[in-house]
Amino acid sequence: MALASQKALDALKGIGLNLYERKLWVALLARGTSTAGELSEIANVPRSRSYDILQSLAEKGFVVVQTAKPLKYVAVQPAEALDRAKKKVEEDMNTTMERIDELKSSQVLKELNSIFTEGMSMVTPEEMTGSLKGKYSVMQQLSSMFKVANKRINIVTTQEGLTDLYENHYNDLKKAVDRGVKVQIAASGAEKSTDACKALNDVAEIRSLTSKEVPISGRFAVVDGKELVFSLTDNKVHDTQHVAFWSKSEHAAGSLLEPLFKMVWNSSKPMN
Repeated sequence: MALASQKALDALKGIGLNLYERKLWVALLARGTSTAGELSEIANVPRSRSYDILQSLAEKGFVVVQTAKPLKYVAVQPAEALDRAKKKVEEDMNTTMERIDELKSSQVLKELNSIFTEGMSMVTPEEMTGSLKGKYSVMQQLSSMFKVANKRINIVTTQEGLTDLYENHYNDLKKAVDRGVKVQIAASGAEKSTDACKALNDVAEIRSLTSKEVPISGRFAVVDGKELVFSLTDNKVHDTQHVAFWSKSEHAAGSLLEPLFKMVWNSSKPMN
């Protein structure tokens, strides 16, 4: 029986198939049609688990179930299986999004908000801190902060950071400005990010940091002097390895980073 390479198995893992699903599907591909018992022996998967796993594969579009006795399973041609799986993911995502929208406008959300408000009333400021791992988590937290800003958003960033702000947060910043929030961005290498600067000029005042005047190159954001995100890694790390510190400490945000931002801002160069 032909065996799949580790590269192929890793690729299947990347689209959401767990170890047993990968083993059983590859075994079925090699047989064309088979029973759960036969496949469990070939793939070295516990027989007691094989039925549920093959049913899961059928629901995802990788397997067809023959209603015979005993049950038999037919392999779906790989390209067709992937198309079916993609369609199923899209359908599930659309259904989930519809349910989320319904939940947001339901009485249940009010109940959940009430529970959250009561719980937060017992949390002290020093407990509202945490580490963010991965660029996606950092972007999500920044977005959440920008959405609740009332007065000001102060950002120190890099050339790459300007591009990230434009690609991921332009709409958040635009809505903040529409609410009357003042947005200021000081960026090292800003003059090299002309496209991002031009786009962000609509929503923020941008200044350039030079190593001569301001020997600083990093990223942090402060919102209303109450909440902050401070990057602990540089631009060279992989997106999954980005680490940042988040806090709602008004002391750290308002008495430490906000004054630091003002010093940086006053020493930076206005963009023409």
